[in-house]
Amino acid sequence: MSFGPARPLEQLYATRSSIKWRRYPADVLPVFVAEMDFDVEPAILDRVAETLRHSDTGYLDSAGPLAPAFAAFGRDEWGWEVDPAWVHLATDVTVGVVEALRLVLPEAGGRVVLTPPVYPPFFEMVEEADAVAVTVPLREDADWSLDLAGLEAAFAAGADALLLCNPQNPTGRCHSRDVLEQLAALAARYDVFVVSDEVHAPLTHPGGRFTPFAPVARATGAQAVTVSSASKAWNLAALKCAVIVAADERSAALLTTLPDELAARTSILGLHANVAALSCLRWRDDLVDAIVRNVRLLEAELAQHAPAVRVVRPDAGYLAWLDFRDAGLGDDPARVLIETGRVALNSGLPFGEPGRGFARINLACNPSTVVEAVRRIAATVAAGAQSRVEIAVATL
Repeated sequence: MSFGPARPLEQLYATRSSIKWRRYPADVLPVFVAEMDFDVEPAILDRVAETLRHSDTGYLDSAGPLAPAFAAFGRDEWGWEVDPAWVHLATDVTVGVVEALRLVLPEAGGRVVLTPPVYPPFFEMVEEADAVAVTVPLREDADWSLDLAGLEAAFAAGADALLLCNPQNPTGRCHSRDVLEQLAALAARYDVFVVSDEVHAPLTHPGGRFTPFAPVARATGAQAVTVSSASKAWNLAALKCAVIVAADERSAALLTTLPDELAARTSILGLHANVAALSCLRWRDDLVDAIVRNVRLLEAELAQHAPAVRVVRPDAGYLAWLDFRDAGLGDDPARVLIETGRVALNSGLPFGEPGRGFARINLACNPSTVVEAVRRIAATVAAGAQSRVEIAVATL
């Protein structure tokens, strides 16, 4: 079945009970947390319903049919040859990251490198693994690329692991193969374990190029695992299923020591939903086309109504990083936008120090929602500018 428009906002408010629709009052337009306004693909719903009809609601002990399904998807999408035996289950991507880190970190005091601005739960995951975060910010001056010199310095100083985000959240940047090859060489040289979160990869935009880290790591001799899920690309977060995939023989052996309970805590409904999703490519392709149109619409609307706000155009995903530093809304524009404009974006501050003056917007919605969000952003920016003029006049 082809992809269709989202339901009207009033229906979403009336029928959905997730964070996106319950955190703020109904007069606040929610374009923040990474979930979609679109309905789940019917074939996925049918697969979950069939599982329920068979009362197949017990526990899991392995990736089962998801392993070959993920391997086939990786091969067909990116030319990544995945050994199904190297695919393991996790409850979700965040749990998979934490459990992977625990396999290589000392009991306490390990050091994990993060590259902010980056998905805020990364900081919490490092804490959960009883480690310390070492930050090496992305290079804004190089189109939000990895700072390889900074990473080498952190590795040489004794880092145990790197938590990579590829495609990157919040910038949507797909790290280039050349950069990833250099990163892998550094990880191999300094024996740094890389955990690569690639959950947004299935939503790479036309013209963008996603390179999975695992085959690059294996070719370079680095030790790495990939954590992924259909949860973002097919809107299945609540069904709780992800995969941890080894990049190399050493990591494959390491993953066999994961706790047995990790698979048992993964949803069997989520597993079957993931298997179905990985074959729903027409729906995914139509979704990506809709997202790209919304990115272009966002750029055009901001250029016309709030030109001080700049868009970092993503290579993948449905999230966009907005630069408000010239818009006069201070270090935390999202707070002002909620209070004054009644539009909820993600604050840039939890993404790390480079997020100061930024906010993240969710574009997995109808075009009318994008237009309304920009209308509220523009009104807030204009109100702020008027207030500054009035204050300046009053002080003369």
